[in-house]
Amino acid sequence: MIFVVAGLGHFTRQEIAYAAAQDIPLASVLVPVSGIMAIVGGLCILLGFHGKLGAWLLVLFLVPVTFTMHNFWAVKDPMMQQAQMAMFLKNISAGFGTFLRANRNGPAKPRFAWRAGSLIQNYDVELSRSAFFV
Repeated sequence: MIFVVAGLGHFTRQEIAYAAAQDIPLASVLVPVSGIMAIVGGLCILLGFHGKLGAWLLVLFLVPVTFTMHNFWAVKDPMMQQAQMAMFLKNISAGFGTFLRANRNGPAKPRFAWRAGSLIQNYDVELSRSAFFV
């Protein structure tokens, strides 16, 4: 869910301006593209629909973002260095942990769509039984 929410922010002027200030080339194009990758990858894993594809999208999103936007080793201000290190470690743990889990265990069961479908199917069965006895 964190990637879906964070990906939505990649379409704001503030996010694009921040990336441009960090010397990211073509920030007005690359930031929204990375937002799409984060949203699609996050939704794939969240919904259990093509989980491995979603995991790969997140890795392709996280590798350049983590090492270019959160390069804490190059920050001089100690407070900003701590903040960037926290973001770097969050990306490593959440992103790559999600990737490893999705690729090790295979595709996950679709969570929301699968449950909604089974509820509808059970409801239809109950309706057909009650209609049969009327």
